[in-house]
Amino acid sequence: MKNVIITGTSRGIGLELAKNFAEAGHKVLALSRNSEPIRALKHSNITAFSFDLSSAVDFGKLESHIAESWNGRVDILINNAGKLVNKPFATISREEFEAVYSVNVFGVATMIQKVLPFMASEGHIVNISSMGGVQGSVKFPGLAAYSSAKAAVITLTELLAEEYKETGPSFNVLALGAVQTEMLEEAFPGYKAPLSPTEMAAYIFDFALKGNAYYNGKLLQVSSTTP
Repeated sequence: MKNVIITGTSRGIGLELAKNFAEAGHKVLALSRNSEPIRALKHSNITAFSFDLSSAVDFGKLESHIAESWNGRVDILINNAGKLVNKPFATISREEFEAVYSVNVFGVATMIQKVLPFMASEGHIVNISSMGGVQGSVKFPGLAAYSSAKAAVITLTELLAEEYKETGPSFNVLALGAVQTEMLEEAFPGYKAPLSPTEMAAYIFDFALKGNAYYNGKLLQVSSTTP
């Protein structure tokens, strides 16, 4: 049985991931601004509370839960939460740009800093990026903030794997292609993706449990198609 933290669990892939781990018998701490959808599952293996990635108070609650309810042990962290703004670069404000980075980059970095002291060498940190953040991939207008933030997550993952290669845990990053989520609809209105959140969550579930036996510091492009 693993202790698993997942961010961005109010909908889509994150919600499905929480279900997968809980139903497989693992303990899940599900974190999102809106905790109601995950609470509605009423699953005994899931603990959920409203969580803001920019809140020091909420990070304090996180640390307390790990120390008191999980005996100070985290096995898997999946940084799935994301924020997207779809606007032409010329019109996006500094505040909007910073809001995207606050969740997609700084939130990820802070979460890792807070969780690392509780992770053993065999732990696995999985960061969720996007094909839009992969160097040399197809880029799309309107996603300057989102895609550049996801590129930062890729490089951060590679750097942390190097920094912790002697002690662990393992760090890997998955660059996802098109999945039929609400966020995809925000980025590409009307586009129909070939994969559902349930299907992608099944892949990430398996990778989070087993992938660190084969990979560390690696970017895996999980994409059958890109819009």
